[in-house]
Amino acid sequence: MRIDSRAARLGGGLLLLGLAPSLPAAQAQSAPAAAAEAPAVDWRGPTGGWRYHGLNAEGSQVRVAYPTPPIDRGGQRGRSLIEGTLRGIDASRRPQTLVVNGNPLPLYTDAEGRFARPYAFGAGSNSVSLATADGQTLKRVQFYEANRQRTPARIRIVLGWDDPSVELDLHVITPDGGHAYWARPILQNGGGLDTDSVDGPGPEVFTMTAPLAGTYSVYVNYWGNYGAYGYSFDEDGRDQDLITARISLVFRENTVDERRETFVVPLRAIGDLQLVKLFDY
Repeated sequence: MRIDSRAARLGGGLLLLGLAPSLPAAQAQSAPAAAAEAPAVDWRGPTGGWRYHGLNAEGSQVRVAYPTPPIDRGGQRGRSLIEGTLRGIDASRRPQTLVVNGNPLPLYTDAEGRFARPYAFGAGSNSVSLATADGQTLKRVQFYEANRQRTPARIRIVLGWDDPSVELDLHVITPDGGHAYWARPILQNGGGLDTDSVDGPGPEVFTMTAPLAGTYSVYVNYWGNYGAYGYSFDEDGRDQDLITARISLVFRENTVDERRETFVVPLRAIGDLQLVKLFDY
């Protein structure tokens, strides 16, 4: 199921600045320049955890994200929003980095610096941090998820990419032949897409709490482009010629036995389908 191409755009506001009387040239030169605001981030959420939205299998919508009110499909409950506002940074086109439980994700904002990214936190200790494009860490939050209904993930696959005008899709094939992707987010074996973010550079998150023994296949597909007017398949409708996808495979997340692998995959044309990893569990 693909969404209607009619996407609502975020309303932009106008700020009218009053003009001060002209100063003599010498006085104007001696006037101190206004100090630039130091880079900072304001989280919108409790310091002890993130607001739980409980999105259902029918794909209820969350409230706001870049660049439009989002359509977050996915298939399972347990998703939350990581929300906030960046100050002192023009992040509307240059991505900063949102790191969730060690998984780096490109982060874009709207014109006012606001962002909202869905994520499915697992049980146990979780962390969220935000770093600028030049590597400066602005803030880090650590919290413990004690909800017993959130079973720890034994397999977690996280996809993010570096162009908000592009729509990539995560595909995972399980040992019993199940195929989790945007049209079939929930598998009968219990695995599925917790998050299928289709309004920007991800994330897409596959989770399995009781994995089957056997071989898993992980693919990434360059499905099309996405903008203020919906989807398109025009090769010129993207910001970058080369799209860089980052896929993190995490095993036994939030335990002392956690193990992870990260892959960087280049995608050049709409329709590209790349095999990321075959692994046995």
